Amino acid sequence: MQMKDFIYNLIFSQRKSLTIERETAGKTPVSFTAFMRREIMQSSMKDSTLKNHLSTLRILGQYRPNVAVQEITFSFLCDFEHFLSRQNYHCNTIAKHMKHVKRYVNLAINKDLFDVSQYPFRRYKIKHQDTTRAHLTPEELQKLEEMVLPKTGTLKKCRDMFLFSCYTGLRFSDVVRLTNDNFTLIDNKIWLIYSSMKTNINVRLPLSLLFEGRAIPIYRKYRENVDTLFGVASHANSNINKQLKQLSTIAVLEKDITFHTARHTTATLLLYNGANITTVQKLLGHKSVQTTEIYSNIMDMTIVRDLEKIRIKKKKKEFDLTA
Repeated sequence: MQMKDFIYNLIFSQRKSLTIERETAGKTPVSFTAFMRREIMQSSMKDSTLKNHLSTLRILGQYRPNVAVQEITFSFLCDFEHFLSRQNYHCNTIAKHMKHVKRYVNLAINKDLFDVSQYPFRRYKIKHQDTTRAHLTPEELQKLEEMVLPKTGTLKKCRDMFLFSCYTGLRFSDVVRLTNDNFTLIDNKIWLIYSSMKTNINVRLPLSLLFEGRAIPIYRKYRENVDTLFGVASHANSNINKQLKQLSTIAVLEKDITFHTARHTTATLLLYNGANITTVQKLLGHKSVQTTEIYSNIMDMTIVRDLEKIRIKKKKKEFDLTA
């Protein structure tokens, strides 16, 4: 029976190979880059995600224009990774581009354009590198708040937007979409209510209870604006990050900060000050608490703080008993 099974499997694999050869013989190879471009443009991705996928497509075109679907092999992926590395892309940026390529290889398989038995990501593993998530301390936030900036120009608005994000945890994509309609009074207290553009999760923030209400004066400063609160375009993220580098230099923060640093600052300070991780998850609009758990180093700090409190209470109790 074992010999019969072996012969049957051999004949079956040969027939399958001949069938694939007959189906592909005489056909013009399908361009993977053209397929990828078509799928991207027909998708319902958000603008920011669309931009990222188009970036991968552009770089792939630089490396191998009109590469055929069947040419996406294990060797091709290794060579493309090496190309990205030579362009000085960070490990995690390379991982992002490789994840995009994987997505469209999977789509090509689903649309019968790619032989699943030749799936290159079975052997190729996408590499990630743990990174340190920068955050600002209360002292550094105070430095930014107390900076004397020119009345003209955009540095002051950039600083205010960044601080507003530090005190609310909003992403750049959500900050630039805010209008007066997002702010409402509940029990005579100002609440910020918005739907996250990235996750589509509805978030409700009691501003007076977050960081002693420090976001409220910033809101009041800009609430007379007719359109969006800060009047900054959604595609201005890179310009804002350049201005944040200037602000960091002026304030002598000695840290490379981006707008996303504000969100890390929110999570870090809330957790360090004793907020429950599920509360922080809801405030930041994370779909899963696992996303919030990336701040594990801060959680370790809170554990140390809580244990110190227990030790102090225990000593006080022992002193009271002996007094």
